[in-house]
This record gives sequence, C-alpha cells and structure tokens, in this order.
Amino acid sequence: MTKSHTAHDRTHADAAQGQQGHGAADLYAQGRAKAADAGRRAAEGLESNPLGVLVGGLAVGALVGALVPRSAREKEMLAPVGRRLGESARAAVQAAKDAGYAELDQRGLTLSGAKDQARGVIDGLSKAASSAGTAAVKGAQSEAGTSEADV
Repeated sequence: MTKSHTAHDRTHADAAQGQQGHGAADLYAQGRAKAADAGRRAAEGLESNPLGVLVGGLAVGALVGALVPRSAREKEMLAPVGRRLGESARAAVQAAKDAGYAELDQRGLTLSGAKDQARGVIDGLSKAASSAGTAAVKGAQSEAGTSEADV
C-alpha cells in the first residue's frame, strides 16, 4: 500500500468515526427528549388523576410487600403495629354494628319486631289460603248440588 492510500483510508476512518460520534450524540439527545417527555406525561397523569395514581401505587406496594419476605427484625418491629391495627379494625366493625343496630331499633326494626311481622304475614297467608280453600269447596258443592238437581 502506498502512503497516499494509507492517508486516504485514515481520512475515511476519521470521517466515519466523526459520524459515529454524531450518531451517538443524536441518540443521547433523543433519549433525553424521550425521558423528559415521559416525565411530563407522568406529571400530567398525576395531576389529572391523583386518586388513580394513589390506588395504583398502593396496589404495586402491596404486591411488592407480599412478594418480598420479611426479616426477623421486621416481624419483631411490625408485630405490635399489626396487633394494634387488628384491634382497631375489630373495634371499628363492632362500632359500625352497634350503630346499625341502634338505627334499626330507633326505626322499630328489631329482630323480634321482624319476627312478629313475618309471623303476621304467614298467618295472613294461611288465613287467605284457608278462605280460598273453603270458598272453592263451597263452590264445588254448589256446582255438584246444581248438577245433581238437574239429573
């Protein structure tokens, strides 16, 4: 190879390397622009639907928490908190039950009152069925009596 060919090859290699450097810079700039755009879209989504983002974050947190095993230290530290939360939840459920029963009682809808009403409905249905049966028998007898008189 001659010196002119070697110099010519180096010039092409330098030019290609410069283009590659430009290509990498362009890719870097595009990556930054896409990251900024994604951040902007995430911020807009958070502003337009903060409750959805909160629920989604809680769901992801619960999933990660369920998948990651707890250490002995975490169990030791969190056990009292879990007990307090359980006790608070049980107290809240009991308070809701008591409030519901009080509201029903105030409106006269007690368990014994409901039983009495059900008994009254059953008695009423029984009397209606008995009356209908008696009427059907009398109707049949009167038809039979009319039929016998005609014969």
